[in-house]
Amino acid sequence: MLLAVVIGLIVVALAFDFINGFHDAANSIATIVSTRVLSPVTAVAWAAFFNFVAAAPVFFGGELRVAQTVGKGIIQFDLLKAQGVEIVLAVIFAALVGAIVWNLLTWWLGLPSSSSHALAGGMLGASLPALGVKGLVISGILKISAFIVLSPLIGMALGSSLMIATAWLVRRFRPGRVDGWFRKLQLVSSAIFSYSHGSNDAQKVMGIIAVILYGTIWSDRPFHVTWWIVLLTHTAIALGTFFVGWRIVRTMGY
Repeated sequence: MLLAVVIGLIVVALAFDFINGFHDAANSIATIVSTRVLSPVTAVAWAAFFNFVAAAPVFFGGELRVAQTVGKGIIQFDLLKAQGVEIVLAVIFAALVGAIVWNLLTWWLGLPSSSSHALAGGMLGASLPALGVKGLVISGILKISAFIVLSPLIGMALGSSLMIATAWLVRRFRPGRVDGWFRKLQLVSSAIFSYSHGSNDAQKVMGIIAVILYGTIWSDRPFHVTWWIVLLTHTAIALGTFFVGWRIVRTMGY
């Protein structure tokens, strides 16, 4: 019975991963779709491919820092595990459903919101009734909260600086020539964005699945993200990207 519940909860986690893929795909393909560099279908296939291959470095010893943060850097994992299997399952289920509902709502409204912060908020909201404030990792929460504010400001500053620098560098070239360059460079930037999206966002679900497993049926083993968890999460997010949320693409692109 417990195994069936654990498998069911892992499926819910992968459903969040899939939704994360089509929710955030707009970030990486909106530019190449709106400028008609690639057709929509080709663009999502391009993004999905780089979402998936982002798993490769993990198999060659790459670190899983985001997975570790989600697994142990938001809530006190050992304290949660000590509450018993039922509490572990209830907290993770509540966190995932909260994040899924928020992602689907913002997708429907066409709002480009952060799936990472939705999941972190879900973890916090579900953990407070079960563990109280003592069950939270305050340092990790402060870091995440700070970057809710800082990340768009940093992005704006870097975007403005790069725009000014780029405009200055190409100021003496013909517009047609510059357009040809930037159409090719958009493919590169989209690929890099999709790769980083896969390497970052898939790890969130790796951390959640690890909490599910090591808090229940693998409670006697050390906390670790195994290779098949990596493969499953990257596959789910890549498939989600391929079945893209067009409402958000429209908002970001137009």
